[in-house]
Amino acid sequence: MTEPIHDEAHGGALASRLNWLRAAVLGANDGIVSTAGLVVGVAGATDDRSALLTAGLAGLLAGSMSMAAGEYVSVSTQRDSEKAALALEERELREQPQAELEELTDLLAERGLSREVAREAAEQLTERDALRAHARVELGIDPDELTNPWHAAWASFFAFTVGALLPLLAIVLPPAGVRLPVTVGSVLAALAVTGWGSARLGAASPRPAVARNMLGGGLAMAVTYGAGALLGAAGV
Repeated sequence: MTEPIHDEAHGGALASRLNWLRAAVLGANDGIVSTAGLVVGVAGATDDRSALLTAGLAGLLAGSMSMAAGEYVSVSTQRDSEKAALALEERELREQPQAELEELTDLLAERGLSREVAREAAEQLTERDALRAHARVELGIDPDELTNPWHAAWASFFAFTVGALLPLLAIVLPPAGVRLPVTVGSVLAALAVTGWGSARLGAASPRPAVARNMLGGGLAMAVTYGAGALLGAAGV
């Protein structure tokens, strides 16, 4: 009778892993676009390697720290909400166990079980671990796998950093005459890969995602390069 709960936990863990992987792909994508826009904009104003390296490193560090801090705050809030929901559920189980048993029976019946089977399953799950059963069925939370804000922060930090390294290296390593085309080509290729990856993880068609990603990145680089060129020409 407990098999549906096992399946749900397994599915929840899989969904959680896919969400983390999707977040990593999107974090890398952000690193690519934001750093590419920054260094290409600076390249529009100057071809000095030191200036490009300084701007790129500053953008990489600022972006990765911002991503990590934002993810930490966001996931901490989510974790606090999960803990509060579990605490409330634990109190309700302690104060009104019969009402909670009826609620669990109703939830299982809504999933397609007959009333008799749902009641039997609810009783068995309650005897085994009432809080875990209600957490999974009612709240959609696995008490053993609460979100970890530090994991999220570090994952975002590294994903952004990895993505940002590509345009940074592409702009500072090649000779001055080919820096811009090498950077633009590398960035567009990387955006095609992250667009394809995010689409596949979301079970969507890759072509529109790749096109949107490349168009957005290309537009960002064109705008920042134009702004840099204008500022450089004005001697700012």
